[in-house]
Amino acid sequence: MTTATVALTPAAVAPPSPTRQLYPRKVWRVILAVYGVLVVAIPVLHLLVPSGSALHLSDYTVTLVGKILCYATVALAMDLVWGYAGILSLCHGLFFALGGYAMGMYLMRAIGRDGVYGDPVLPDFMVFLDWKELPWYWLGSNHFLQQMLLVVLVPAALAFAFGWFAFRSRIRGVYFSIITQALTYAAMLLFFRNQTGFGGNNGFTDFKRLLGFPLASPGTRVVLLVLSATLLLGALVLCRALVLSKLGRVLTAIRDAEDRVRFCGYDPPSFKLFVWTLSAGICGLAGALYVPQVGIINPGEMSPANSVEIAIAVALGGRGTLLGPILGAALLHGGKSVLTRAFPELWLFVLGLLFIVVTRWLPRGVLGLLWREEGR
Repeated sequence: MTTATVALTPAAVAPPSPTRQLYPRKVWRVILAVYGVLVVAIPVLHLLVPSGSALHLSDYTVTLVGKILCYATVALAMDLVWGYAGILSLCHGLFFALGGYAMGMYLMRAIGRDGVYGDPVLPDFMVFLDWKELPWYWLGSNHFLQQMLLVVLVPAALAFAFGWFAFRSRIRGVYFSIITQALTYAAMLLFFRNQTGFGGNNGFTDFKRLLGFPLASPGTRVVLLVLSATLLLGALVLCRALVLSKLGRVLTAIRDAEDRVRFCGYDPPSFKLFVWTLSAGICGLAGALYVPQVGIINPGEMSPANSVEIAIAVALGGRGTLLGPILGAALLHGGKSVLTRAFPELWLFVLGLLFIVVTRWLPRGVLGLLWREEGR
């Protein structure tokens, strides 16, 4: 057996790691138990327990959990490309925001005559800016199914176009990361302009209803939470199936020795382009569920800092583990919500400290630390 062939054997391509061992039945029981808490216990405590009770979950708590689930889905999508294909992306926040904007367009059109200016066609910000008609790219945005398609297709198409040129040009490593960060920054500047037709620096807000259901309703809020949890579980099952397949083993080989994989007759750019595009589509879906829960989407979601936070969440939980990024996103954004309310000036220092600690002392993340402590 040649050295090149050894690089693609299961043992060499997918060495023992937490990912391969974290999926016995007992772990799936834990995952399903957590899912049950999210889709059963939380709705019951929010809808059926009186607001004066200590067991009642407030609107803020339900919305916060929904937000964290969306961020966890993005972190999982990021782990798929970074942890298994070795592609460090700093533009996943852009894909997330594009999905959010596609959903936001529908929500803005759904406001209709309930807006400040009462225009049945033009959103309020367009009336304020003296727009006379909808731009061509807003046509059909009042149709939910069309916008749901765009939620996936827009970020996926951008990822495909960008990835086609980047991967074919063999751009990788830190150079690829810098280019993706530049792409994110350029898109943010574009969306900040009022002439772009996406609300400028204010973005979209003041949403009223989704498919006729009021967004302020507790029932609608719970449904969005359940959908967010279901999306995360579905994305986890999909990503697990992918990384444990032959395709996943090739991706891992590309991460560890791309040139050797190419010499074996494989085409690494095609594999990388597929997983990169798929990851972008998952981010778009997460963004679409995020927007109606938080009630706003603006260019700030495209900030390069948001994409850096996604990467930190993946590293914090454990890169290349699938479950780790979900844990990392929960810890990072849960901590962010607490600290930014109590000590808003400390958050950036804590974020920087997390980056240093994970890089220096936790190369396998929190999940790797827990795994080692269990003696496995």
